[in-house]
Amino acid sequence: MIAVLIPTRNGAAQLPPLLAALERQSVPQDRIAIDTSSHDGTRELLQRHRFRVTGIEPQEFGHGRTRQRLVEQASSEFVVFFSQDAQPQGDDFLERLIAPLRADPRLAGVCARVLPRVDDDPLTARSVLAAPESSALALEGSAAAAAFHNVAAAYRRSALLRAPFPELAFGEDQAWARARVGAGESVRLEPAAVVRHSHRYGLREAYQRFRIDAEFHRTQRGVRVRPDLWSVLRGLAYELRADWRFPQSSPGGLARAPLLRAAQIWGQYRGSRGKLGAG
Repeated sequence: MIAVLIPTRNGAAQLPPLLAALERQSVPQDRIAIDTSSHDGTRELLQRHRFRVTGIEPQEFGHGRTRQRLVEQASSEFVVFFSQDAQPQGDDFLERLIAPLRADPRLAGVCARVLPRVDDDPLTARSVLAAPESSALALEGSAAAAAFHNVAAAYRRSALLRAPFPELAFGEDQAWARARVGAGESVRLEPAAVVRHSHRYGLREAYQRFRIDAEFHRTQRGVRVRPDLWSVLRGLAYELRADWRFPQSSPGGLARAPLLRAAQIWGQYRGSRGKLGAG
């Protein structure tokens, strides 16, 4: 038995592919969710799929503390987190994801390889494939920590009880993984377990998403993603060249690329401004 843990909010339109995939898995599951004030039938949908659901108010939610509360409600040796819009691939996904934990007692956590959705537009697909979590190679230690995510990830429950997720506005998964590696444990990205997941950003969303990401790296890692305006120009040129060379690129997508990538790079630059945190 493993515990499947999902934090949700108004996820009724996004959850069906994930819930259908969970029904196909051969691994026995204890399903637990915490729902933040949904008004679209999310809670009832989860209950129809045998989830125990706890409701909370928006002010109670926190990426770290809500997930930690889910861990405390579980009792299984292994716990698996999903984002509500994740699409795990294959009837043996859970087996593939937890197999490294069974095989290696040094591992505290394992995350899945992330690939684009089959219907993603080329710019979105290229962005997903450019991220470290799309690696086709198994990663461990610091390399895995840099790619670690909670879109679909398995943990030893004992590791999370001993070292809870930090309470951060963003990046609690990666910060936790880096801390575990620093403490002499290990984490892994397992390419045999594939999950499809992406976000198609508008200009404002791209700016905000990449600004927050850069703030995380500045305050938590002591790294400026875009330290100066020269890096902005180089970054924009790199992104547009990569979009142009992407095999699935289309004229319509390429027309959208300059503004989208400018918003992304400018968000990174703005998030890189300010005092450096821990290195």
